[in-house]
Amino acid sequence: MAISPPRFDDVAALAGMGRDPASVRARIEAMEALLERIIVIPGVRQPVGLDFIVGLVPVVGDVITAMMGAWIVWEARNLGMSKFQLARMAANVGVDTLLGAVPMVGDAFDFFYRSNSRNLKIIKRHLEKHHPGTVTIDMPRR
Repeated sequence: MAISPPRFDDVAALAGMGRDPASVRARIEAMEALLERIIVIPGVRQPVGLDFIVGLVPVVGDVITAMMGAWIVWEARNLGMSKFQLARMAANVGVDTLLGAVPMVGDAFDFFYRSNSRNLKIIKRHLEKHHPGTVTIDMPRR
């Protein structure tokens, strides 16, 4: 009896890279956490992520974080979200990128305006309505 090699979908599902809504949700939540709240600034106790940190590098940082935010929108498209929802999400990323590119003011804007968190909320609403099996219990933040 020959053993067949594993299919990509089987391996991807084991690694959390499946195409099912639950896997997509997990990836988007991980990216949002990386971009918006990976570390906490001591004294201020305000979480920040790569969007703020990398955004401190003029132009290049904003382009990198815009591409990471666009990836979240692309994943949302794969969930079958409406064009209106995708346009809102793209606008969030666009506003964050354009205003974040302004020196000094943009850095402060990135600190307070969390486009990826806003996009995650849009995605969660879609998933709760169309894929209720992906709903997870969120722990309260402190």
